[in-house]
Amino acid sequence: MLEKNNAANMEANVLDMFRLDGKIALITGGSRGLCFSMVIGLAQAGAITIISSRKQSDCEKAAAEIYSQTGKESTGIAVDVSREESVKKLFKAVIKKYNRLDILVNGAGINIRHPIEEYPASDCKRVFDTNIYGMWLCCKEAVVIMKKQRAGSIINIGSALGEVGMPQRSAYCASKSAVMGITRVVALELAPAGARCNAICPGPFLTEINKALLQDPKKVKDLIGRTAFKRWADLKEIRGTVVFLASDASSYMTGSAVYVDGGWTAQ
Repeated sequence: MLEKNNAANMEANVLDMFRLDGKIALITGGSRGLCFSMVIGLAQAGAITIISSRKQSDCEKAAAEIYSQTGKESTGIAVDVSREESVKKLFKAVIKKYNRLDILVNGAGINIRHPIEEYPASDCKRVFDTNIYGMWLCCKEAVVIMKKQRAGSIINIGSALGEVGMPQRSAYCASKSAVMGITRVVALELAPAGARCNAICPGPFLTEINKALLQDPKKVKDLIGRTAFKRWADLKEIRGTVVFLASDASSYMTGSAVYVDGGWTAQ
């Protein structure tokens, strides 16, 4: 048996392990920015994608762009991840249409900046409701599906700011620190079914969340100066990581985090 397994391993083409042909991938927050770039990567690797964000028109526009760029089927379904009934409706629609879910990318997230002594409690709640509670709700629904089908990969989007602090981001940093707690527990609960849960922790990508900083060159210099490369990340530099974690190439990884942060947390 060992000899047969070794022979099979020798014959396998490593590049084939990254293919996602026919896989069904749901990406929350996928209509723009970093998560839209992830959708492109997943579609280029062969996945059928479902793009979710708050506005149906944004979802449909993004899905049409994915089809235009890659020729792969893509669907847009609106969701408010902070509302349980909305999340349940989303997952029910995915299963009704495709009868399975192979990949979930929990990318919906917001960042509201204030010094902590001036931070409105309502803003803090908004960040937590989206970044923590919303992720937890989506994991809850996906786990039911993936346990039943005994396969699947959940990818939670954290941040380098879950590992290090930064002024005026108390709610955001706290929410991204929570990502790994959720990721580890879900990984352990999925493992008996052969499904997985990991996290990606990006550094400074020039997304919609960060564009407000461009008005202050000093803040920009400070932000990218924290990285080893001293530059913004290009949006396409996230694609390889999400495809890796979604695919069989990472089949023995679960409960882990991959930092795509230009060396920020290495210092």
